[in-house]
Amino acid sequence: MSTHHYKEDQTLTHPTAHGDRPIRIWQAGTTKAVLLGIHGGMSHSGDYETVGSFFRQHEVTTVSFDLHGHGTRQLIDIPSFEVFIDDVVDMLEWVRQQYPTTPLFIVGHSMGALIATHLALSNKLAPYSVSGIVLSSPYYANAIPVPAWMIPLSRWLSRLLPTAKVPMEDLTPWLTHDREITERHVADSLLQRRGSFASMRFGRCLLDAQAALHNDLSGWRLPVFAVVAGDDRLADASVSLAMLRTIPPQLLDLHEFTQNFHENFNELNRDAIFAAMLTWMRSVQH
Repeated sequence: MSTHHYKEDQTLTHPTAHGDRPIRIWQAGTTKAVLLGIHGGMSHSGDYETVGSFFRQHEVTTVSFDLHGHGTRQLIDIPSFEVFIDDVVDMLEWVRQQYPTTPLFIVGHSMGALIATHLALSNKLAPYSVSGIVLSSPYYANAIPVPAWMIPLSRWLSRLLPTAKVPMEDLTPWLTHDREITERHVADSLLQRRGSFASMRFGRCLLDAQAALHNDLSGWRLPVFAVVAGDDRLADASVSLAMLRTIPPQLLDLHEFTQNFHENFNELNRDAIFAAMLTWMRSVQH
């Protein structure tokens, strides 16, 4: 893997049950907290560049990694949503080996937030003493236009033609208002670091993972800092807001930025988001 393209301080490869995982680390001089970043669908670990660059100035180290099927190919395909859960649990094990007692936060953007939500509602985080979870533009419901015939047929198609491409438009211009990062996304797509196509099976796995939440997050037990983008063309913001508000209110710090496109952490107002997130982290870490 090419190194230091995303201002990270270290890159390494970590073996897992589902294959080797590239890891990027934005290392603080002194680490008083650790963020484990879970990237969105079609993306890769380098998208945590903005997070890592900001937080390492504030004694917080950021670790991110490429999820199964991501980071090296144009067509994104996975055998099941569970491989993502396994990936994150494996990374939690690794992070705790490196930082046994440091306050640890999980950060999930879009599909990463969907994965983090499933973990938060399970019993799988208990061994890792996670202090809290950050969610950005959680992908609880799709806002991407897809052909009307596809959703009812997708379960059958995902079995018959699992790696067939889902027809979809290029939404790169609608991810962030930051033109420099948009140019980076385009370059990443050409290098196949970002996926350009989703498989039928991948799409169906995400639909099933969304449905499994039943629009109800009332079982949440950890502090959560959530950021919803109001002008989101990928994740349905109204569904995200409604679901997040089912979290017990004493655990929820919810922020909506009505002008933001999907990628809050890459938006022009990201430093204000990060500053609020840092204040929240300091208030809840243990």
